[in-house]
Amino acid sequence: QVQLVESGGGSVQAGGSLRLSCAASGSTYSTCMAWFRQAPGEEREGVATIHNYRNTNYADSVKGRFTITQDNAKNTVYLQMNSLKLEDTGDYYCAAEPLRPEGGYCPFPRDNYGYWGQGTQVTVSS
Repeated sequence: QVQLVESGGGSVQAGGSLRLSCAASGSTYSTCMAWFRQAPGEEREGVATIHNYRNTNYADSVKGRFTITQDNAKNTVYLQMNSLKLEDTGDYYCAAEPLRPEGGYCPFPRDNYGYWGQGTQVTVSS
């Protein structure tokens, strides 16, 4: 059983930065970890994934601006968000699934993940 707790959300001006944290109850090694977000009236979408502290993947909309990292000692996954845009506003969720993805990169579809945090809100204003 994996427990996930997100933190770090808040309000920020466009162009600013935030760092989200996802604390896991156990080791995240050999586990797909991902950040999703859901804007009002929109579907929940994958933002970034990481596997075994190395292999990362990003949605096109955040490439070059967001960075997902994984801390071995703390069993924590981070999402560093820079150059934030109004379109980044939404509820951000951490997700996990113990699997070894084909090719070494975790998938984006939400159905692949069985463990979820309760979310943290990010609001970007002009």
